[in-house]
Amino acid sequence: MKKKILHIVTNVERYASVDKPTGLWLGELTHAYDEFEKQNYQQDIASPKGGRTPIDPRSLGRMVLDKSIRARQSDTTFMALLDNTPAIADVDWRDYDAIYYTGGHGVMWDFLDDAKLQEISRNIYENGGVVSSVCHGFCGLLNIRLSDGSRLINGKTITGYSWFEEIAAGVAKAVPYNAEKIAKEHGASYVKTLFPFVPYAVADGALITGQNPFSAKPAAKKVIEFLSSSSETKSHPAE
Repeated sequence: MKKKILHIVTNVERYASVDKPTGLWLGELTHAYDEFEKQNYQQDIASPKGGRTPIDPRSLGRMVLDKSIRARQSDTTFMALLDNTPAIADVDWRDYDAIYYTGGHGVMWDFLDDAKLQEISRNIYENGGVVSSVCHGFCGLLNIRLSDGSRLINGKTITGYSWFEEIAAGVAKAVPYNAEKIAKEHGASYVKTLFPFVPYAVADGALITGQNPFSAKPAAKKVIEFLSSSSETKSHPAE
């Protein structure tokens, strides 16, 4: 059977403390979507509340607007998916082999404490699936607890948008918390590249994370690698 991926996108379109637009960082979705599409995976896109996911205008800037983003922007069917996402309350976790949290600063508000997202992720993870994220998407992982009460990220090696990258992007004073700091406080072994904004992804078993907007493709490839290896194991069980 085809593997199936659940992408999670934000519904938040403005910073809470400053009058500035935010939303989904489009490339973090399209780059992963492209990689999964090459594997002929089935893919769905959902959001906490359902409905439209706003696009962060900075993710369409000249320095980041690449072939992948342009192609998806011109694909009316794909863009319609972002205008009318199903709410996660209507999602059945049993349908998916992996959940992939996209980023953009908006997720800092609607991913962190969403109990339904946490439930979906816990169930996928505990039933042999992948929990993955890129950039700010790791905010959705920070408070997930497993069935035994332990935190998903406790003792795990993860990455995500670093505090230095927040400062370098000029928005450190506008964000509601330091996600890197929380990850460490919650027991994660947080790792990052020496230089900011360099593609970087890590896998700790079925927990796969990418550091920044340029890390979606390597993160997606690690998800594919895990799903391929797990399928092979199931097809050829040890005697």
